[in-house]
Amino acid sequence: MHNQRFYPTIVISDVHLGTEHSKTRELAEFLRTVNCNTLILNGDIIDGWNLQKGGKGKWKKEHTDFFKIIMKMMENHNTRVIYVRGNHDDFIDYIAPLSFANIDIVKDYIHEKNGKRYYVVHGDIFDNVTSNMVWLAKLGDIGYTFLLWLNRIYNIQRKKKGLPYFSLSQSIKQKVKSAVSYISNYENELVSLARTRHADGIICGHIHQPADRMIDGIHYLNSGDWVESMSALLEHEDGTWEVYMYSEAEKPSAIEVVEFPQSSKTPVRVAFSNNFFNPFF
Repeated sequence: MHNQRFYPTIVISDVHLGTEHSKTRELAEFLRTVNCNTLILNGDIIDGWNLQKGGKGKWKKEHTDFFKIIMKMMENHNTRVIYVRGNHDDFIDYIAPLSFANIDIVKDYIHEKNGKRYYVVHGDIFDNVTSNMVWLAKLGDIGYTFLLWLNRIYNIQRKKKGLPYFSLSQSIKQKVKSAVSYISNYENELVSLARTRHADGIICGHIHQPADRMIDGIHYLNSGDWVESMSALLEHEDGTWEVYMYSEAEKPSAIEVVEFPQSSKTPVRVAFSNNFFNPFF
């Protein structure tokens, strides 16, 4: 068993289950090391757009295992799950709001802790292309998928040369003037939205850019994604927030030894191989 760190609230978004670029294995490894009172799935967890395409848009066992881990969190720690609708899982529009057991499926959410109010929304509400011209957004999604494919090929070659991972797509987004302008406008619009909701902060995803900063007196938090950034938002017990970034260096060792004391007080050493994927911790 891994030593689990406790956080009152954990936020993840943009997992894009159903795509070949989803870092489901890495996300599963992260979730097995934590527990929380509230887990917020802030949109685009399931990529319905890609699943509708067929071809490489396939549901895999590891995607099912991801939900098994969440169910185990609910069982072991009574974790409450808030699933917020995103644009890629917009099929939620047909059922939200819906509550059952410890799960709430919603279009947006107000998170309150230590006297602070955070408005939680995926963020596509202010993306006019996604909201009003779905066909154009899907065309852009094809281009982004190609960029991720190119990124994977590029990093395979870097790995062979002993070089660290480098995100082509993130680098391009940071250098293209229109992309930088879009991100800035996006952030400012969501900050304005938080203010109209009388919130102290905004928690969003959508643009795959993790962030934690103050903008005009509003706390702007973005959970990033599990396609490139492999990031999450962690709330501490004092109400402060942290942007978590998954690193290969944090993976548990290949063999983990756990000691179980016997009545004779003689420890028995049992080795567990972490190469075996156990969705139930």
